[in-house]
Order: sequence, then structure tokens, then C-alpha cells
Amino acid sequence: MPTCLITGANRGLGLEFAKQYAADGWKVLATCRQPETADALNAVEGQIQVYPLDVTDFARVEALGRRLQNEAIDLLINNAGVYGPRLVRHDSVDYAAWAEVFRVNAMAPLKVSAVFLDHVRRGNHKLIVAITSKMGSLADNTSGGVYLYRSSKAALNAVMRSLSIDLRDQGIAVVLLNPGWVRTDMGGPGAELEAFESVAGMRDVIAGLSFEDSGRWLNYDGTDVAW
Repeated sequence: MPTCLITGANRGLGLEFAKQYAADGWKVLATCRQPETADALNAVEGQIQVYPLDVTDFARVEALGRRLQNEAIDLLINNAGVYGPRLVRHDSVDYAAWAEVFRVNAMAPLKVSAVFLDHVRRGNHKLIVAITSKMGSLADNTSGGVYLYRSSKAALNAVMRSLSIDLRDQGIAVVLLNPGWVRTDMGGPGAELEAFESVAGMRDVIAGLSFEDSGRWLNYDGTDVAW
């Protein structure tokens, strides 16, 4: 039975990943900040275990790594993320909020990946995935604004690209996935995709990945995204 670890699994894309992988017979290690209030996640059927984790609390990330030290993880999905304050002008930035968005979206995925690296190394798939956003694409930015979220996802892209290079000699693949514009709390009700459709597409992409794909940034439909 393959095993995946999913951060931010209590809602949106993370919850949908947990549902679909559990339904497909995977063992799912799902994390969220407050499992006691994560009713939808706790209701997921299958081989699923829910653990408390704030990805910005690096000591607790390390503690969970020790707690799960005997687990071999085939697929690590760095999904947890935040948008931060919306409609921020260039002359009215909340820099403390910006730092927090960076910590969640760019720093935490590297910390989680580093802590669970040995677990992934013992897995059969040996794959680390980070859920990013096309909002982090420099080539695609033609509308400006959204300084906090855009910059944090651009940083995530750079971090994971570097990690893919650093782990190349260990046979561990690192891939970035763009889920598209999804109807979640973050994406809003006017988004183009349902979470089920986005995650089903990303799972198809993940299933078709090989080590040669390490370092790529792919859309939920398998097409490349411009950096």
C-alpha cells in the first residue's frame, strides 16, 4: 500500500487529495492545524491518519517527523498555503503579514521536505510535490499587484527548483504543480474548476511522473507552466 503525506488537508485541495488518495487505497497521513475541528477530514473513509501540524512551527514539524520515523512515504504533498491580505497597494503593505505569507508558502515547504526526506527516501515513489500557483509566474504577470501572494509563490518555485537539483543524486524527484483556478475558500466561488476536477487532474499528472520530470512546473492538465 503506497503512502502519502499531505499538509493543509482539512479543506480545499488538501482535503480533496486526502479523499481521492484514500478512496484509491493509499495510506494517507493528513495534517492540519486543528484536527479536532476538521470534521470533513475526520469523516474521510479509508486508511487515513490525521495529525496536528502548523507548518510554520518548525519544532512541531520536526516532532512529527520523529513521531512518524518508521513510515516510508511514497509521495509528500506540500499543499498548505495562505493568500494573505488582499487588495494590498504598493504603498500600504503590511510587512509583518508579508513575512507570515512567506513563512507558510515558501519556507515551510522546504522545512517539511527536509524533515521528511528520509521518509521519502525509503518510499517506492520517492516524490515530493509542491502545490504552487500561476500567480507566481513572472512570465504570466501582466496585471501587477498581489505582492504578497505572488512573491511567496515565486519564491516557492525557486526553492523547489533548487531542491530538485540538490536531491538529484539521491533519486528523489521534486515537481511543482499548478492546480488552476479552483473554487475553494482561497479561489472563491467564481473560479473555473471544482476541487475534484483539479485534484483528479493533478493525480493523473503525478501518476505519470518519472524521475526525469524532476524540476518541472506542470499544470493540472499536464502542460508546462512558464516560469
